[in-house]
Amino acid sequence: MALRGVSVLELAGLAPGPLCGMILADFGARVVRVDRLGARGNTNILARGKRSLVLDLQRPQGAAVLRRLSARADVVLEPYRHGVMEKLQLGPEILQRENPRLIYARLTGFGQSGRFSKTAGHDINFLALSGVLSKIGGSGENPYAPLNLLADFGGGALICTLGILMALFERTRSGKGQVIDANMVEGTAYLSSFLWHSLQMGLWENPRGQNLLDGGAPFYTTYRTADGEFMAVGALEPQFYKLLINGLGLKSDELPDQMSMSDWPEMKKRFADIFAKKTKAEWCQIFDGTDACVTPVLTFEEVIHHDHNKERGSFIINEEQSVSPRPAPLLSGTPAVPSCKRNPFVGEHTEEILREFGFTQTEINQLTSDKIIEINKPRANL
Repeated sequence: MALRGVSVLELAGLAPGPLCGMILADFGARVVRVDRLGARGNTNILARGKRSLVLDLQRPQGAAVLRRLSARADVVLEPYRHGVMEKLQLGPEILQRENPRLIYARLTGFGQSGRFSKTAGHDINFLALSGVLSKIGGSGENPYAPLNLLADFGGGALICTLGILMALFERTRSGKGQVIDANMVEGTAYLSSFLWHSLQMGLWENPRGQNLLDGGAPFYTTYRTADGEFMAVGALEPQFYKLLINGLGLKSDELPDQMSMSDWPEMKKRFADIFAKKTKAEWCQIFDGTDACVTPVLTFEEVIHHDHNKERGSFIINEEQSVSPRPAPLLSGTPAVPSCKRNPFVGEHTEEILREFGFTQTEINQLTSDKIIEINKPRANL
């Protein structure tokens, strides 16, 4: 795989860091998740393809173990607020002194500097501070976050992954690692570059929820069907809009101009009334195979059975019969081969990882006795 041979130490944290680590693992990196002593449960979300080592970083002996691991790693991925790693004597200056090739990825909400750098927050807070939240929501409604996808995983995990890959590529030239300051505020703002660069085009001059791409246009929104399901409409271009109108049983010459914004509210009501007269399946029969840009809003249960997704193998099943999306993008020569095994137990691989990194059995026994590490090997069911 593309990242074969890359060694990653992922310090366990909330969702953005684990997704970043899972992407790296999916594409071939050897990812070790460093779990906290006594950790359980939530750390196993987004753990595909990883191994788990339990280590007490609050104690000097535990910090010394991580320094030793970092000396042989390619990437350290840490999710803590500014200053936490420095207090533990695990900041980039220390780790890169021992290993100049180390890429030190810092994934936080607000970044390593600025007045909020030591402040707690979550996806909705980062989204708010990026400016993007102000653009999301219905007309006359409060702004709302689109789940915790945009800041946590788009502006956070994916941007951090991109930074790691760029740093790995640059290292092939310089032979040196670097520090990555990835944060969800700036990452989300960067994702919204189209919004900023299109301000002068008038795309966002109306209040939230009344513009072309935020649900204001009758041809770019969702509609409820007769069975309580939904269809998504994205017929922006005139040729696609014409096909939408035909599918709805309307005549273009009897309707106002597509871009007559003053008529949009009334047209939305008219379209809604028509969509409400047929089921989702019936609308699919009408629009499937056309360029009207009308698609069903699929549930998680439906999406894995949709013909297009089945034809492409877009979803995979692991040995526990859990379904998840196949890694993307699909590389022709070195595609991702995601693990189909169960997620690791916390501390399941502590001993084998330490051995791989050069620790002797005597050292491992002493670390166990001192409660610096924790070994939780699975028990066989007899």
